[in-house]
Order: sequence, then structure tokens, then C-alpha cells
Amino acid sequence: MLTPPPSHSEARPFDALLCDFDGVLRLWDPDGMTALDRASGLPEGTLAAAAFRPALLDDAVTGAISDEEWRARVARDLAATFGAGPAGEVVRAWSALTGEVDGEVLALLTGLRRRVPVVLVSNATTRLEDDLHGLGLADAFDAVVNTARIGVAKPDPLVFEAAAQRVGADLRRCLFVDDTPGHVEAARRAGLTGHHYRDADGLRDITAQLVDLPGPSA
Repeated sequence: MLTPPPSHSEARPFDALLCDFDGVLRLWDPDGMTALDRASGLPEGTLAAAAFRPALLDDAVTGAISDEEWRARVARDLAATFGAGPAGEVVRAWSALTGEVDGEVLALLTGLRRRVPVVLVSNATTRLEDDLHGLGLADAFDAVVNTARIGVAKPDPLVFEAAAQRVGADLRRCLFVDDTPGHVEAARRAGLTGHHYRDADGLRDITAQLVDLPGPSA
């Protein structure tokens, strides 16, 4: 008796790709915030220390405060030490930054969308949607999970569950890509396949089996 060939779903290694944003698709100048400190006459590292203070950042990426309130609090914190002028200047310059899209990664994700849904999963503020529009990425994904909109942030497993549900995928059939090792480990504990992103070549390697498959209509 002949065994029937596997279905399209059974043949592919994953049914959905869940992908981080910053550090994977969107890249930032590693010296960017320090350069803003210097330009505003502040000690190097001042802006980053104020903006990424864990408790404040957590409020911003879980939606407890808006992006505008986050930046306003950073400005107030800096003003208390350095004065309103330098504080306002550095926060305005910081707020004007949008990062750059890695064209190679975007091309990879665009190709993969012909095989499986691609979901953007980002620990982001309420500004994410505007940034996506500004970078020309508003239609680059099948779904977007912005943690500021759901009230929890990676590595909480609820984030992975929300992302899989957006495209009707089983967690165990999802590939999760992130440049933060702790987020990748959390995804693996939740049952996903996790890939610690380092470069586009690594992403290409782990998704190669998907690219070799026929499209959904084949």
C-alpha cells in the first residue's frame, strides 16, 4: 500500500514566522544616542540611561504610558539635573530618529510571506504604528503585535500566544526570531522554535526549507 505524500502543512517546518523588529529588521546607529548627548552638551550615556531606565521603559512598552508621556518623562528627568534647555534639545533630537530598514532582511521576509504568515512581534511603544508607516512597512507583515497595545511585553509567553493567534497558528508550529537571547529562550520554553538573530545569513539558513517549498497555491 502506498503512503500518501505529506500535505503542504506537514511538509513545511513552520506554519508561521514571528519576527522581532529592532535589531532584526530595523537597525539603529550604535553611537546615535551618544552623539546626541555630545551635541547637547550632556555626558555620554545620559540619554540612554534616562530613556531605558527599566521601570520607565517597561511602562512604555506595556502601554501603561504613551510614547509621548515616556519622552516627556525623560525630558523632565534630564531637566532636573541638566536644565530644561539641554534636556528639551536632546529629547527632540532623539524623537526625530526612526532607524533604518535592513533591506536584505526585508527581502527575506517578503519572500517568506509567500510561504507562511509573517508576524511582527515588538516590545514597542504606542509610536510603533507611525514608525511602520514612516518607514514604508505598514503592509510588510500579515499581522503586528505591539506590546504597548496588549499590555504585556516579551518575554511574557502571552506575547507569543497573541502573535500565533493573530494568524491562526499553533505555537509549536511557529518560528520565533529575535536578537535578544532571553526572549528566544522564553519562546522555546513556550513551545516555539527559537532563533537567536545575529545576521541575515543565519535567518536565511533557518528558513531555507520554507523557501524551497512551492507557494500556497501550488
